[in-house]
Amino acid sequence: MSNEENAKKSVDAAKETAGKLFSMMMDLKEKSPKVFFGAIGGIVVLLLIIMMSGGDSGVLPKTSTKSLVSGQRYVLKNPNTYEIESPIQLVAVPGAIAAFDDSEDAEKGKVESCRRIAQGTPVTAVDFQDFAGKKNAFVKVQIEEGECKGSSGWVLAIDVQ
Repeated sequence: MSNEENAKKSVDAAKETAGKLFSMMMDLKEKSPKVFFGAIGGIVVLLLIIMMSGGDSGVLPKTSTKSLVSGQRYVLKNPNTYEIESPIQLVAVPGAIAAFDDSEDAEKGKVESCRRIAQGTPVTAVDFQDFAGKKNAFVKVQIEEGECKGSSGWVLAIDVQ
């Protein structure tokens, strides 16, 4: 037998089984409607319980943050990206959002070119700033290697590892 014949037989068998099940349900509905509607209600309640019970405790796992120490050497790494070439933005003021494209401002010189630092760059933690009730949310870092050695700026604490 070919696959098409087997598939046709299984479809026919499924149709026959579904037809028998449907006729049994209609007979039950006619003979005892309380049992029929009670079974439907029980199935609905069971489905609701299964849908509502969906998981462990509902708490997402947190990454452990280590305590940063002023004067200690660290490496810049963004835990929110898999792209190694993605730079980390240094800002002049803690909490400043650099949501603009400064790629066209190349003539501003070394100061602006040292605002986008490659991941893996060694830095030293200089100062800390609290934000929104979170202790040490921002870290002022000084770059230790590369063409921007000696430059400093603020980054998120999660980017310093």
